[in-house]
Amino acid sequence: MVAKTPLLEAQNITKTFPGVKALDNVSLTVHTGEVVALIGENGAGKSTLMNVIGGILQPDSGSVKLAGKIVNIRNVSDAISLGIGFIHQELNVLDNLTIAANVFLGREPLCFGPLKIINRRKMYEQTKVHLRRLGLNLPADTPLGELSIASQQIVEIAKALSLNARLLIMDEPTSSLTLAETKRLFEVIRQLRNDGVSIIYISHRLAEVKECADRVVVLRDGANAGLLSLDEISHDRMVRLMIGRDLEDYFIPPTTKTQTAYFNVTDLITTAWPTQRISFEAAKGQILGFAGLIGAGRSEMARAIFGVDKPISGSVSMAGRKLRINCAKDAIENGIYLVPEDRRKSGLIVEMTFRQNITLPRLDRYAVAGLIMKKKEKAIAKSQAESLSVKIPSVETLVSNLSGGNQQKVVLAKWLALEPKVIIFDEPTRGIDVGSKSEIYHIMRNLAEKGVVVIIISSDMEEILGVSDRIAVMHEGRITGILERQDFDEEKVMQLAVGGGTERYAE
Repeated sequence: MVAKTPLLEAQNITKTFPGVKALDNVSLTVHTGEVVALIGENGAGKSTLMNVIGGILQPDSGSVKLAGKIVNIRNVSDAISLGIGFIHQELNVLDNLTIAANVFLGREPLCFGPLKIINRRKMYEQTKVHLRRLGLNLPADTPLGELSIASQQIVEIAKALSLNARLLIMDEPTSSLTLAETKRLFEVIRQLRNDGVSIIYISHRLAEVKECADRVVVLRDGANAGLLSLDEISHDRMVRLMIGRDLEDYFIPPTTKTQTAYFNVTDLITTAWPTQRISFEAAKGQILGFAGLIGAGRSEMARAIFGVDKPISGSVSMAGRKLRINCAKDAIENGIYLVPEDRRKSGLIVEMTFRQNITLPRLDRYAVAGLIMKKKEKAIAKSQAESLSVKIPSVETLVSNLSGGNQQKVVLAKWLALEPKVIIFDEPTRGIDVGSKSEIYHIMRNLAEKGVVVIIISSDMEEILGVSDRIAVMHEGRITGILERQDFDEEKVMQLAVGGGTERYAE
């Protein structure tokens, strides 16, 4: 039974930053033992609202109530003392310490009076209680670095529970998890809900929202856009509230006839899986998807093709011509580009402007006698911003000030300015809202229709099934099967992803 007095009431929260009103009279209510999903496009105000509730930011106006009482959350310590735990997308853990040391970091139980010796026995025993509650059956003295990302996330939850958290904020908790790990996290969420813990669940993966949420609160342009009760939650309704319109043609089927193989990878062996060979072919006008569990070797394959990592052996050819790729520069000169999994770390220089990021891969194109022609740079930057609908005040805007969706478009724009022949997208929509996803899917399809070979690596099952024309599935460094579009099926993909079907497809 839901309590009459909500656990959390954020009322009329307003927060303004220089030049932008991030929150405009936003309200959010969460009851005890309830999972409320908070959704919206990038820049809708979700993070700002959570940072206010978590004590990271102070609102300009509005109030926050806990159990009916107005509270003043001046900092993170205040939030923790009030029972608010924040599980960030980028985990705040130290992988060189044990599980117990992470759970009780800065709050270690002490013994021997003024000597202040850490009571490890007590710390381990108390940690075990929380681990058992969350179903993580590991010794408390296990080094965190030996755990998967999913298990590290559960340690973060255990830390919050050790602080007597009654409200957990989970920000994109499944962005780095496999399907099996996501399922396990949902079991933990259900257990926490049954124990009376309230959860605010932030995600761009609407299928997950539908599975775990009791209610959905939607923000758009810094304001409340709508509320969906349990029986109202559907993909279409969530999209409509998020972007203010129906999203037609979310996934775009091919309109041109697939051509013969143009891009071939033969017997590629990466250092990650030195006993496995990867061979495949891709055609113009076609989107080839790569599915598989995290760690299957897909990203390592992409990095080897692009020349970032040197493969042990193997060859890459285009239009029947064998290419010599010893570094990324070689790949770029041959028209092969990679949109990396971690766009901020590997795809952008966020301290530089939009213009600088766009022209950086081939500065020689914008220079005369060794001098960069800024006017020429601006012209191509403006052209790319317009063609990709990048929401940007000017081409001199720092990339660090852009949303995740627009940052991804910057990575795309710098390669599209070079007229790619082959482009590899590695987890292209991770952490990106549904509107930006749709735009990126359209860009992919348009590239394919123009004769570019498009390869997409994705751990999002809905995405890989919806975007791809063919799907190659990998398991432990090898391709276990290739499915044509008429054979697409989630169960078939998963069977191949866990190693089934190898005999049928081995050559």
